[in-house]
Amino acid sequence: MAERLLIVEDEETLRESLKRVFLREGFEIDVANTAESALKIIEERSYELIITDIILPGINGIELLKKSRELSPDQTVIIITAYGSLETAVEALRAGAYDYIVKPIIHDEIIRIVRNALREKSLRRENLLLKKQIEGRYDFVRIVGQSAAITSLINEVKKISDSKSNVLLLGETGTGKELFARAVHYNSSRRERPFVPINCSAIPENLLESELFGYMKGAFTGAVASKRGLFAEADGGTVFLDEIGDLDQSLQSKLLRVIDDHEVRPVGGIQSRKIDLRCITATNRDISKMVKEGLFREDLYYRINVVTLKMPPLRERKEDVIILAKHFMEKFSNEIGKHVRIIDDAAMKLLTDYFWPGNVRELQNIVERAVLITDSNTIFPEHLPDSMKTADSFITDSIERVLSIEDYTKEFILLYQERYNEQQLAGMLGITRKALWEKRKRWGLPRKLS
Repeated sequence: MAERLLIVEDEETLRESLKRVFLREGFEIDVANTAESALKIIEERSYELIITDIILPGINGIELLKKSRELSPDQTVIIITAYGSLETAVEALRAGAYDYIVKPIIHDEIIRIVRNALREKSLRRENLLLKKQIEGRYDFVRIVGQSAAITSLINEVKKISDSKSNVLLLGETGTGKELFARAVHYNSSRRERPFVPINCSAIPENLLESELFGYMKGAFTGAVASKRGLFAEADGGTVFLDEIGDLDQSLQSKLLRVIDDHEVRPVGGIQSRKIDLRCITATNRDISKMVKEGLFREDLYYRINVVTLKMPPLRERKEDVIILAKHFMEKFSNEIGKHVRIIDDAAMKLLTDYFWPGNVRELQNIVERAVLITDSNTIFPEHLPDSMKTADSFITDSIERVLSIEDYTKEFILLYQERYNEQQLAGMLGITRKALWEKRKRWGLPRKLS
């Protein structure tokens, strides 16, 4: 649909000339010769942009600008002014005009200004829409679940969201730690500022410091230009450090200084810069045990866990399994363009009886696969992985046989390595990838090739 422009100009020759120019450019054009008549038109129709002369009979262009913005606060206005009236043009800019153009008008120039104004307006709208979508996505009503455990957790998050306190999220892999971290951020006064997620285990140790703190040109081989770090990118907002338990001890001390002094210094730099950020951290490891074993700094531990939130594993909130499964079924059905709306009773029993070592993330993946492969509007047991039945037998058998932790871990790896990568397996077992590799080596278990 053509974009609508309103041209307000009392000089007929210029008014008609501009009308012809913008009609050729594909715009829908209305014209007015006074501000009063323009205001009557604006009350009845909306315009992407208004072009108005400053000097008009009766109300001038600046008053028209102000009144049009009272009717529509995001109204874009371009002012036409004579060469000797530049002071008035500056006044118009202060009143909210996008730009001004000086007579005599060059058609190419005014077309360029109009195009730029409309492009910026479109970007502002897109950013506003995206922001609303992001905030809506992490609103509390979007967190699916009705169990006492999840309801209690949501209530805790509501209480602490708008504080400045650092938050530590504890829980197994796949329990939704990042979802809750985003919920804390987007329901706080920092929602207008960045949320920067960082997976400490996903970035190689030799690169993590420069990624977090940034670096100066020439700080190391390959640093051909200076780069802002992720902490600086999060200034005014929230940094989410996932897998904080995998952070190297040398970086732990530097993170402690960031939290205490609110300053960061890039690698190779000699000056620090002040930053304002809230720190949310998460781990699936027993971090208090790591402190006792000297693997994690005690002073940093106390800084990051001012507020501790424990994410319940899915097996401890079985009443949410079907609610989540139906939610994912509808979500993926809509995305794929299918009409899968029913979970067969037998399939439902398999879902509720399953142990869910991969938690909500595993449930989401299984339901997505089921929606993809079913040829009807129903998910049946044959659309679920065969390993779900095997896994339940394994859990029951492990309990009955009273397996040692080592034997359980060994059998767990053998059972699940076809379905999960090394990081996921390590997370489910609550160990590092290095520890998983050492166990494989000790037991002679080949590593699964992805």
